[in-house]
Amino acid sequence: MDIGQIRNILYLSFFCCFVTWQLFFPCIIDEGPYLKRKEIQMDDNKIIDLYWKRSENAISETEKKYGRYCYHISFNILHNNQDCEECINDTYLKAWNTIPPKYPKQLSTFLGKIVRNLSLDLYDKYTAEKRGFGQVPLVLDELEGCIPAASRTEQAIDEFALAELLNHFLAGIKQEQRSIFVQRYWYLNSVREIAENFGISESKVKMTLLRIRRRLKQFLVEEGVYL
Repeated sequence: MDIGQIRNILYLSFFCCFVTWQLFFPCIIDEGPYLKRKEIQMDDNKIIDLYWKRSENAISETEKKYGRYCYHISFNILHNNQDCEECINDTYLKAWNTIPPKYPKQLSTFLGKIVRNLSLDLYDKYTAEKRGFGQVPLVLDELEGCIPAASRTEQAIDEFALAELLNHFLAGIKQEQRSIFVQRYWYLNSVREIAENFGISESKVKMTLLRIRRRLKQFLVEEGVYL
């Protein structure tokens, strides 16, 4: 299993669908610990309207509301401030070049996908140069065994179908478990960060993730996915 396969499967899964975000994880996006809350922030629709009007304030308002959120996602992948800043600036530029014609239904999800993919692209480059860091290697090790290998996936089930199965599986577990799963495998939070966010012990986080992975593996096997 490599980072490209993990990214494709998880990106096509619950992370890329606005309806699924709203159904499963409204607290993570709208009330999570990564958005700035000390001052009143501009409404997302108003920020998007600034992009459509080609107002330079669009980027400043985006940074004001989602800068910390984007940094958190990028830093958990890269663990380098300079690289994170580069990815975040590229995220704002891509948003500027994409809106319009796009009109994101949820700006946080839209920005999160961009900064995550840019950070993973840079991680891929550093991996090729034998530079290892961040939570990515740990996450890959954890998912080994419950996500099909690339060659087997191509033979047994396409990634879109697998994403649908993942969505179905996550819909059947408790919300706290879903949230812990998302914080670990979408935000790439460390176990310590997750424990602090939920006010629980690190051992409980590890045990929760282990049980979810075991259930996911069993679920996929029952659905005929060859692991």
